[in-house]
Amino acid sequence: MIRQPYLLFLGDAADSLAAKVAQGIRDWRPDAAIGQYRMPGCNADVGLEDMSIEAAREAGARTLVIGVANRGGFIPDAWRSVLVKALDAGLDIASGLHNLLCDEPDLVARAGAKGCRLHDVRIPSVSYPIANGQKRRGRRCLGVGTDVSVGKMYTALAMDREMRRRGMKSTFRATGQTGILITGDGVPLDAVIADFMAGSIEYISPENDEDHWDLIEGQGSLFHASYSGVTLALIHGAQPDALVLCHDPARSEMRGLPGYRLPSLPELGDVALRMARMVNPACQLAAVSVNTKSLGDDEARACVAAVEAETRLTTTDPFRFGAGRLVDALPE
Repeated sequence: MIRQPYLLFLGDAADSLAAKVAQGIRDWRPDAAIGQYRMPGCNADVGLEDMSIEAAREAGARTLVIGVANRGGFIPDAWRSVLVKALDAGLDIASGLHNLLCDEPDLVARAGAKGCRLHDVRIPSVSYPIANGQKRRGRRCLGVGTDVSVGKMYTALAMDREMRRRGMKSTFRATGQTGILITGDGVPLDAVIADFMAGSIEYISPENDEDHWDLIEGQGSLFHASYSGVTLALIHGAQPDALVLCHDPARSEMRGLPGYRLPSLPELGDVALRMARMVNPACQLAAVSVNTKSLGDDEARACVAAVEAETRLTTTDPFRFGAGRLVDALPE
């Protein structure tokens, strides 16, 4: 178990999206985080008190969580002095980076000397099977995005929370490091060997009651040259009954791919539905989730209305306006 509360390490994040791990924990587990640590040049802020390592330890922090998801998932040299200082203060460290803490001899040695623990949440803890494609009982909803980091996890979490509020049977299924840190369980999908990715999703979303919904955290984008493979594996492993299209209207091009335009929502819906119906012919496009974080209230409402008119699908921002309309749009 990762000890709480957390000090969220934002490092030298270039922008708020780079600190999406920390922001996710701040938004969905506010009780678990007591402060943030930012290095000079950090352009992210999750709205917590800025704390030094010493102040956080005195306030009760038990674990420094690396809340930055940089491209490539590596530990920059500039971070090392902070990580060592955290271990010297008696803090554990938790990370979802591809660059594993357990592969860093200096951190391993310092943690051992100080009696601290290193948690790599991106190490698969199960020997996942190859997907068999067999239909299983229960209902499943998956968010698919026009790009990476557009709100797929927030959509699933918001829908799960609304379903639970209504007394419906539902479970959020985490597939990435932020979701795992929020819920304490899940599969680090992009760290699973390719042949077993779809099987890992079958594994974490097993047979269930006919009226139970799994809200499966989406990853990547079918249209993103870097991460499309993980998205397709997730679609085929989930065998979704419903797809929710996820979009950030402020994007002008793919994140990390200058010059690559985002697909339109109708384009995304057409491709994603064809892929999903390979494994579940009954799959339906249910709704659109729009991330309006960059817009004012009036602009957000106008954007939602425009997207709904364009796609003829129920549309809302579930984090801003609630997920009720998305839940209502799920197939019977």
